[in-house]
Amino acid sequence: MLQEIFNLVKQVAGDSVINNPDVPNEHNDAVVAEATNTVASGLRNIVAGGGAENLLSLFGKNNTSGKSLMSNPIVSMMVGHFAGKLMSKFGLGSNQANNVSSSLIPNILGGLVNKTNDSSDSTFSLDNILNSITGGKSSEVASQHGGGLSDILSGAAGSSGGLGGILSQLAGGAQQQQQKNGGGGLMDIISGFLK
Repeated sequence: MLQEIFNLVKQVAGDSVINNPDVPNEHNDAVVAEATNTVASGLRNIVAGGGAENLLSLFGKNNTSGKSLMSNPIVSMMVGHFAGKLMSKFGLGSNQANNVSSSLIPNILGGLVNKTNDSSDSTFSLDNILNSITGGKSSEVASQHGGGLSDILSGAAGSSGGLGGILSQLAGGAQQQQQKNGGGGLMDIISGFLK
């Protein structure tokens, strides 16, 4: 799933990064990689913190435009984090970093939401994203409760273990992925896509 997110970032990075004079050309690939890392890590951190429900709301069908996404606190957090990276790693000024981040991150997430909600695109699905974020834990949870995970989470209040138990299992899987990929692990994987 990380490779698919990276490819999506490359597709939407045109005006925000590649054709942007504020981003030096020699940093284009590294900025795309950092944006991929910001989105993937951000999604994983949300689930690890017990926020799988928030992730579901982010992927709602009404969240396909950058403007509607900017009101989501998850997106705002990612925009701020990425702007900070642009300033510290690539030397962009505050205004330039905020402009790039405010354009790129919502467009990436909007594209991800569109693709996830597109039944004709099997590359992206909420179940695949959650499975990647949780290191396969979401598949275990789905098989325990029968059905697709997004459906289970939507109706989990009446299931055995309740919503709290399911969210706890997903958070545990995401936390294990964080520990496994700690120390730059995701960035190392993403950097491999550049070669």
